[in-house]
Amino acid sequence: MQINWYPGHMAKARRMLIENLKLIDVVVEIADARVPRASRNPDFDELFAQKKRVVLLNKSDLADPKLTKRWINWLASEGIAAAEISAVSQQGRQKALSLIEGAAKEQVERLKQKGVNKTVRVLVVGIPNVGKSTFINQIAGSKRANTGDKPGVTKGKQWVKITPHLELMDSPGLLWPKLEDEKLALNLAFIGSINDEILDVEDLAHKLLCVIRQRDSAALYSRYSAISKDTPESELLEAVCKSRGFLLSGGVYDSERAARIVLDEFRGGKIAKLTLDLPGQERI
Repeated sequence: MQINWYPGHMAKARRMLIENLKLIDVVVEIADARVPRASRNPDFDELFAQKKRVVLLNKSDLADPKLTKRWINWLASEGIAAAEISAVSQQGRQKALSLIEGAAKEQVERLKQKGVNKTVRVLVVGIPNVGKSTFINQIAGSKRANTGDKPGVTKGKQWVKITPHLELMDSPGLLWPKLEDEKLALNLAFIGSINDEILDVEDLAHKLLCVIRQRDSAALYSRYSAISKDTPESELLEAVCKSRGFLLSGGVYDSERAARIVLDEFRGGKIAKLTLDLPGQERI
């Protein structure tokens, strides 16, 4: 899959993060629970090596709950505190606050002994479209950060006061310069972290249908009635058209419309709740 992966504004965003690190006490990394490996920027390990870090697996309501728990346990074995959340609801809000407070506890108590009430400053990071701004709005209890359903909505740093002694800074979604693993690239494209406008959506939707069929065929057959175990892989998208009656003039199947429907419905959790990455070195 050939992707224009690293737009010019990403380099600017990276520089901004580095310049602001001196202001930060805790880094909260938002990842997508459906693709916990693919949605974690490997550059963050080096960038934030000297900072306290926690990982929040967002959109857990769209993922396999058993695999989400396995991911949290695996991250814990790597020394990283993690929790599952759903930033569009109140699920996980208190877990997130507890993790942040735990990460900052040592520094807060050390300064308290010196008579200083420390304001903890938290940097929220992640790749595009994992829900950073939505998380900040949820944890703040109101709409504070810009949000959208496409990658790249957050344009610059924004400080949001959560409590008198806790502030969060939102940041633009940050990719890494080179993506060499095609499977990770596909998983990111499946969840919408790569802009559909630079992709062949029909090819992407076809590949996604093949993955869903392999992982949860019953859910796929239930969602699209014209797909069955006898449907050839090459005809899956055509079968979606038959299921929904997507026809152009002359009886031609509207495969582009079908492709966009498949991607939208998967991303909305309407087809199946799948986790596409397994913890550690395991492979699906």
